[in-house]
Amino acid sequence: MSDMTSEEYGGFLQKRRGEILERVEAAARRAGRDSSKISMIAVSKTVDISEVVLAHAAGYQAFGENRPQELKRKIDGLAAYPEMSDVRFDMIGNLQTNKINQVLDCDVTLVHSISSSHLAQAVSKRAVARGKHTHALLEVNVSGEASKSGFAPAELRKAIGGLLELPGLSIEGFMTMAPAGDMVAARRTFSGLRELRDELASSHGMPFKILSCGMSDDFEIAVEEGATLLRLGRVVFDPAYALH
Repeated sequence: MSDMTSEEYGGFLQKRRGEILERVEAAARRAGRDSSKISMIAVSKTVDISEVVLAHAAGYQAFGENRPQELKRKIDGLAAYPEMSDVRFDMIGNLQTNKINQVLDCDVTLVHSISSSHLAQAVSKRAVARGKHTHALLEVNVSGEASKSGFAPAELRKAIGGLLELPGLSIEGFMTMAPAGDMVAARRTFSGLRELRDELASSHGMPFKILSCGMSDDFEIAVEEGATLLRLGRVVFDPAYALH
């Protein structure tokens, strides 16, 4: 929130949201897409509960956290705000097997980061044991960067059939992250994810409707290349972040 008052920061969040929506709509028009089919998650990992409340008042309905303990803290803290009862939280970060129960117990709407068959099987097993059904995305390392987790495309082609059969787990689509600071590589990454989705949807008779890709620096390119769910942090919450 910096040196702003709550009122000033709320005004910033509302104004910035309008600017983001304009950019999303323009990118969708360029690609011949319907912008109403594209949604946003406000990545709240760097802000506190009070900022989440103000972001909700500015129009955000969905938030994302990348650490299970912070996810639980936010959800527990927001229980004191009746107006936040309709808020959705997703788990967007790397998920360790020893944190699965904590995430499942938070009743997140979507887990974005199932990065391996081993993790998918572990989530399935824990979900069944808890009588829960988990909606998830498979993380794909489209760019092939060693620093990024996720299925290699060839690995996913081999594994997808078995993953779709896991009980207690619904695969809704795919997630990826683009190389930082390289918009050409970002476009190649996002188009690669879309093409892989189209291939797997055709071969397995599943829609895989959700493509979670696009962050603060590259969300317009992601929209142009087929993203349906944007994960936006700094561009939403940081007044110092400049929209280019």
